[in-house]
Amino acid sequence: MHYLCRVNFDAYARTAVDLVNAPLDDLSQLRAVLPGPDWMCEDATERDLQVFRKAQRRLREVFEHGANGREREAVNELNSLLEAHPVHPRISGHESGNWHIHVTSRGSAVSAEYLAGAVWGLSVWLCEYGSARFGVCADDRCGNVYLDTSSNNCRRFCSERCATRSHVAAHRARKKAAISEHGPAAARLKPEVPQQASLTPVG
Repeated sequence: MHYLCRVNFDAYARTAVDLVNAPLDDLSQLRAVLPGPDWMCEDATERDLQVFRKAQRRLREVFEHGANGREREAVNELNSLLEAHPVHPRISGHESGNWHIHVTSRGSAVSAEYLAGAVWGLSVWLCEYGSARFGVCADDRCGNVYLDTSSNNCRRFCSERCATRSHVAAHRARKKAAISEHGPAAARLKPEVPQQASLTPVG
């Protein structure tokens, strides 16, 4: 992983999101998480897969801490991850106009290269916006994590799809409860329409 020109820490923070939300059952699923087919995908090994799985669990804890107001715990976990996946920047390229920054030393493993950027980006993101912007989808059937970029930090779902599904389920539950308590006629008197959540998409 390398930074081209100015460092886009938001993009690297989102690689942490991509990793946490990805299935990692085998190498093919790991390669699908990596930035592209030309990004050392064929160099990924089973050892990398194990490192990614461990980091995935720890990064999820960071998001869970942030979503539950435990900022100190989120900071402590990120500091530990920064020690485990340190950034060792170096200039790489072949000629003027093609220079760029790599976050790890030459010959680093795929996991070291990816995770150094992901953890560093997420740490900068926390310092810039606070851990309260780390979210876990409120849809019980999902559980994906996200970075809340809404203007008033009001986001609760990872996507429009999950927001709609959750609101529809809640509407049906209320309707069922009304029928159970007052009978079908009462439920028909006051029909409810699930509200659509307004989300700022990640990316």
